[in-house]
Amino acid sequence: MHWTGVVQDESGYGERDGVVEQGGQRLDKALVGLFPDLSRARLQDLVREGHVSREGAVLRDPSAKVAAGTRLVLDLPPPSDPLPRGEALDLVIAYEDDDLVVIDKPAGLVVHPAPGHAEGTLVNALIAHCGASLSGVGGVRRPGIVHRLDKDTSGLLVVAKNDAAHRGLAEQFADHGRSGPLERSYLAFAWGVPQPTTGTIRASLARSRHNREKIAVVPEEAGRHAVTHYAVAETYAEVSLVRCRLETGRTHQIRVHLAHRGHPLLGDDVYGAAFRTKAARLDPAAREALTVLGRQALHAELLGFAHPRTGETLRFESRLPPDMAALRTALAE
Repeated sequence: MHWTGVVQDESGYGERDGVVEQGGQRLDKALVGLFPDLSRARLQDLVREGHVSREGAVLRDPSAKVAAGTRLVLDLPPPSDPLPRGEALDLVIAYEDDDLVVIDKPAGLVVHPAPGHAEGTLVNALIAHCGASLSGVGGVRRPGIVHRLDKDTSGLLVVAKNDAAHRGLAEQFADHGRSGPLERSYLAFAWGVPQPTTGTIRASLARSRHNREKIAVVPEEAGRHAVTHYAVAETYAEVSLVRCRLETGRTHQIRVHLAHRGHPLLGDDVYGAAFRTKAARLDPAAREALTVLGRQALHAELLGFAHPRTGETLRFESRLPPDMAALRTALAE
């Protein structure tokens, strides 16, 4: 541990402080070095919530650069009780034990409450399913959430049921599997056929300056490092089925990376709007299947990680959901 302050709460919560050794770092990265028991995402939230200060001045920008010798003070609050109410929603559970639960999320289910989605989210369902055991480390609106899938992306994600499991899983996701067997693989239907048919896309990502709802490819120094490994699994007229393996896990990463290469996902109106007219080139059955799909054709098919308590490697697979399976059948006809 690099922090030096006295913890005011025997449970580990309270005021901590530490001195930055390496200058020129982002604030959130410096905090990870000082307080390695907390995930970078959690520290970013704490910064935005006003729990980090320098010489009495509150810092609220996780990306702000800090100088060597800077003393940072972290006021770590105890986990809050989840404010969203529990809702008994149907969940497809691939695995569950006392530490975690692996969910096979359907398309259309929002992961956590947000403006416009205060209820009916995965978090609401988890509160009802897990009760008091659900980890509070993710914050008030994201209890137990270690990583997320977009609303219209289906497939596997893992949720922590206690704080220790949350920290252990967050560490694996934060270092992109370098210290453990983290695997994340997705199936995507994309327009055209990427060339070469097997390769790696390295392109930094950041929030678009023109549309804050979108993510954009930016120069390396201006965004977050992002790497997607891909392989074309099947080809059809106008379309390919691409298997994408994430080395990093940035917001909208696969959708943006493939669109950047000129192969946006079918049904993706955010990053593939310019390709909407290409649907007219599909056979009638495929056009109908794409209309029924009504979302980006992306499915998290594989998730693997080390159990945060036992160290055992866990690996789960999910078949294409009915809407994407129907699209696949129609394209192959």
